[in-house]
Parts: sequence; structure tokens; C-alpha cells
Amino acid sequence: MSSLALYRRYRPESFAEVIGQEHVTDPLQQALRNNRVNHAYLFSGPRGCGKTTSARILARCLNCEQGPTPDPCGTCQSCRDLARNGPGSIDVIEIDAASHGGVDDARDLREKAFFGPASSRYKIYIIDEAHMVTSAGFNALLKVVEEPPEHLKFIFATTEPEKVIGTIRSRTHHYPFRLVPPGTLREYLAEVCGKEGSRVEDGVLPLVVRAGAGSVRDSMSVMDQLLAGAGEDGVTYAMATALLGYTDGSLLDSVVDAFAAGDGAAAFEVVDRVVEGGNDPRRFVADLLERLRDLVILAAVPDAAEKGLIDAPADLVERMQAQASVFGAAELSRAADLVNEGLTEMRGATSPRLQLELICARVLLPAAYDDERSTLARLERLERSGPPAQAAAAPLAPQAYAPAQPQVPQPPPAPAPAPQQSAPPASGPDAPPADAAPARPGAWPGSAPPGSGAPAPAARRPGGWPTAGAGPAGPGPQQAEPQGPGRPQGQAQPQTAPATPPPGAVDARALWPNVLEAVKNRRRFTWILLSQNAHVAGFDGTTLQLGFLNAGARDNFASSGSEDVLKQALSEEFQVSWKIETVIDASGGQGPATPPGGGGGGGWGQAPAQPRPAAPAPAPAPAPPQPVPAAPPTPAPAPQGPSAPQREQRPPAPEPPRRTTSIEDDIPEEDDPDLDESALSGHDLIMRELGATVVEEYTNE
Repeated sequence: MSSLALYRRYRPESFAEVIGQEHVTDPLQQALRNNRVNHAYLFSGPRGCGKTTSARILARCLNCEQGPTPDPCGTCQSCRDLARNGPGSIDVIEIDAASHGGVDDARDLREKAFFGPASSRYKIYIIDEAHMVTSAGFNALLKVVEEPPEHLKFIFATTEPEKVIGTIRSRTHHYPFRLVPPGTLREYLAEVCGKEGSRVEDGVLPLVVRAGAGSVRDSMSVMDQLLAGAGEDGVTYAMATALLGYTDGSLLDSVVDAFAAGDGAAAFEVVDRVVEGGNDPRRFVADLLERLRDLVILAAVPDAAEKGLIDAPADLVERMQAQASVFGAAELSRAADLVNEGLTEMRGATSPRLQLELICARVLLPAAYDDERSTLARLERLERSGPPAQAAAAPLAPQAYAPAQPQVPQPPPAPAPAPQQSAPPASGPDAPPADAAPARPGAWPGSAPPGSGAPAPAARRPGGWPTAGAGPAGPGPQQAEPQGPGRPQGQAQPQTAPATPPPGAVDARALWPNVLEAVKNRRRFTWILLSQNAHVAGFDGTTLQLGFLNAGARDNFASSGSEDVLKQALSEEFQVSWKIETVIDASGGQGPATPPGGGGGGGWGQAPAQPRPAAPAPAPAPAPPQPVPAAPPTPAPAPQGPSAPQREQRPPAPEPPRRTTSIEDDIPEEDDPDLDESALSGHDLIMRELGATVVEEYTNE
């Protein structure tokens, strides 16, 4: 038994042991139960799928002493003769039509067929490679196949049923065999390796299944070869890739990362490693196309591995999920199309390396083409890169927020002077506090206004993953709240969380956008990986904890050398030597982070800033209120809002000019300085605000 090949040692002996051919074995078993067995069968299909094995099982079922039966007993003389290692039966004749397909062989078969079986119920002829029988040979067999004696059965097995003449096919029951599905074949190989007591790494079986291409016999032969050359560690992934000629996964990961980052130097370095390592460029392109196919499916179906759409070990699936997250759908589709076209062009090419380098250049340069898919790829790259880190970290102006319907109660807005011009502080009990600022329309309660020093959310890149906020940690000493009589009597002191780091400490969250920008100048792939898949999960002063969305992104960060790039950027740009710790945080930094000892900036998180106390409620209508004598007018310029043109006195016109609505709050306050200057004419306002001179004025009269 030990000297036999695996495909012979584990050849099925019953229809229940045949894998992946239930569409054939189930009808045959039912026909045997019903005792409706035909006199001739034609089994067709790819090589190594069980055609000849099923023919032998059918002969065993027909000649069993308890038969015809779908389950041979295995104990009678006929079953023992036709067993896996049996001597064979004189009543079951196997003929190789490749060497016995002539007309003379057909005539000899026809003469012997009329003799009865020696000891069995039927005399059965199994004609393998039936497509090799000549037309004259088939014509010589036609009469005996059409009207055989009661004891005679024919089983034809062929890989090319179209070469069997129609007169023979019309007299047989045709059962087409198919390739075995990869999942079924992988489970069967794992079962065989378990029976052999051999250790096989997880990544080996998908390679064997791919090499077998759905053929059970071919897959068993490849597995037998690997088991024969295995050492004490069993069959390893490196051994399988070297022996079978497949591309190592690290090379595929490197070239895919280079495509994602647009790094031409890294891509052509991989090409050099492929050629210098003795790998076949055509096989590398075929493996790269297979990898891009998996990435396209993962981008469209994130749980493709669970659904069986991708046949790969769990660690490889996680790496591919991380790679698919840094691509766009158009980029992946374009890269797969270009690699497929290049693989077609490489057939018969005299310089495969040149063709491989041209494929990489086409994938890396979408700007060199003006077709639709290249344009979409360029747009996805722009969306993925997003705005600069400094712009994303800066607080947004109130004009950047469009007015939205509030979903929850909002704090009322408070008046504030124009930010570009300074004004002397107002005095008196009715003067507004120095730190009051208008609330953003549509803002959530408790969110600090721009410029208040509270953390502001960073602008999210289009198509990017949510990242941790990168705004300032809190108000500094120069932004302290005023104390004393300048504050209204009924207003309480604002309570803010101690979110500022201690003196001399560095706030990693506020520094993170600048760190990303420094990494971007060194390696674009690392920048893409960190900006879209990582966020600052915590910082204790010496260790920077990065949270990744999944294990694949974290492993890709560790295996691609990105950690060294990040440490180099921190050391050269910010003169810090932090330890890098990676964790899996699927929340994307949106969950609450509680520091172990409080909410200080040097801990593992920051407490959210408390909302400022509500300012006095504004007037309910936009109509100009009566001037309040108790509030002296301030010399600060009036904010340019929609209420200023309302107060401008102009001659009556048949149709008032249309105004554009500003997104700023148009409700005047009681101490609005524009209320006392509503009598100014349009000339005076233009000369005062713009420093211009009116040459000529037109009216709608």
C-alpha cells in the first residue's frame, strides 16, 4: 500500500465515496434501485474527475451477488475481484481505445462479446479514451452496441464526447462529469493528509487545489509529490511555492502596495526581484491577476471569504482586505484589465521582462490615458489623498457650515465682533463676555465654536475611514475666561474638562495631522495606510498607541516596514523617540476613551469639552428693535449680515432688489451697533466700509 500513488491508494470503491459528482452518482444509484439499467453508457468530462472509477464502481454494482445494487457488499467474489487492489475479473474487460481503436480491434471485440460471462451476471466492456476509436471502428461496433445480448453492457469513457459518432451517442445514456469545486477538493485533500499523518500548512492546500485545476487525480499527484519531499516540519508554504512555481505572497503584496501608493520605484524593484529570483514573468503576471481578482471581489463583497468566493487562508484574507481598503473600485478594475491585457500580449513575447515592466507602468500612470476608466482612477486617487493635513486639522469657519434643521435643542447664539478687526472691550453690566462666540448653525449641543480652543473635528477625506480628532486639546493660558465685573451677573463660570496636557508634554492627537504630512513626504503607501486605516488610540508620553480597523491593516503596517517610516518621521521632524504600539480598534476612534487616571492630556485619552453656558436669548423676530439707552454703542464695525440692507433707507421702488441669504445668524441683538447707524445712507456706508467713492447710482424707477 505504501508504494502505491495516492490517487490509487484512495480510489473510491462506491458511489458514496466519489466527490463532486453528485449529479451523476445519484441518478445512477436510483437507476440501480429501480433495476432500470441501460445496456450502454457514455461518461464524459475533464481528466481525473472519476469517469473510469465510476465505470468500475458501476460494474461492481451490477455483478455483486446482491445486485444490481447501489451499495456493493464488498464480500462476494465479484466485489473482491473488482476492489481497489483486487486482481480483476475476467468478465469485466477494460480496453484502451488509444491503442485498440482500429476496425480490426472492433471486429475482435464484436466476436468475443457474444460469449457469456464466466462467473458473473454481466460481461462488461469499459472502453477508455473512446474518442480515439476511428469512425470505421465505431461503425464496426454499431450493431452490437445497438442490439447487444442480455448479458452484455458497454461503458464508454472519454474527454471529448463530440468525437464519438452520433450513431453511438444516440444509443447510450450520457452522463457528463464536471471539475470538482475547490472547496470540496480542499476538504478531501485535508482528509487524505490526516489519514497519512502528515503536517501541512494552511496556505499549501489552496496552492495544490489551484495546481490540480479541479482534477482529483492531478491534485492527488501534486499532493503526493509534496508529501514525498516533506521534512520534519511537514509541507511548508515556502516549499510548495518553490516546487510548484507559484509566486511568493510577499512579492504580490509588495507590488500591490506599490500600485496603491503610486510608487514606481518599489514596483520596478519587485520586477527585478522576480526576474533575478528565476521566477517566470508570465506566471507572476497570472498570479498578480489572480490577486487583483480577489481584491475586486473583496472590495465589492467584504465577507467573500465566508461565502466561499475566495479560497485563501485567514491571514491572507485579512491582508487582502487591508489592501482592498486603500484602493478604489475603478482603480482595481482598471489594474485588473491592464494586467489581463498584458498577460495576453505576453504569449509568444520575446522579452517577458519588458512586457512586465510595461504592465506596471500602465497601471501606475493613469494620467497618461484619457479613457473613462483612467479618469475615474485619477479621481479616486484625488479623493483618497484628500486635503492637506494642516487644512484638515484647522477649525472650520462658520460660513463652511450650511444651515440645517436641528435635531436636538441648540444653545442660542451670542453676538461677537468681526474677527478681522479689533475693538476696545465694552464695559458695563450689559456688555457681552469676552469669550462669547456665535454657535454654528446646525451644530450639536456642547460642540465648541471655532476659535474657542476646544477640540474641533478634523475634516474627513472623501472615501476615507473616520479618524481621531486632531484639533487643539483645550484653551491655553492666553484664552482664560475673564473674571470680575465684565461678566453678566446671572451667568456661571464655564466648566471645562482638564483636556490640556501637562506643561512640557506633547499632545499626540493634536500632532497627528502633522505626523501624517511628514510620513506622506517619505512614503505614500505608509501615509495611505495610516490616514485611512489608523487613528491615535492613546498616548502616555512615551508610547504612541495606534488603533487599526482590522487585523489585516495592522499586519500590513507591521510587515511593510511602515513602522520604521513612522519612527523616522517622528525622530527627524519632531525630535521625539516614541514607542509604537498597535491595537485593533474597529470603532475608528469614535468611541469614548477613558484614561486610566483621569482626563489629562498625558493619559490614554481626552475628556470631551463641556458646552459653554447659554447666552441671553435673542429677539424672536428679525425686525429692528428699539435702541436700548442702557447699552452704550461700541465703535466696532457692524457685521455684514442680511439685516444691514433691511435697515438701509432708500427711495421707494416698485420692486425691491433681491437679496441673497447669508448663512450667518440674521437676528439682531439689543446691543447691535448697527441699530444706531440705520439712518446712514448707501453712499456713507460704502465709503465707510469699503473706502470707495460712488460714481453713479442706478435705481429701479
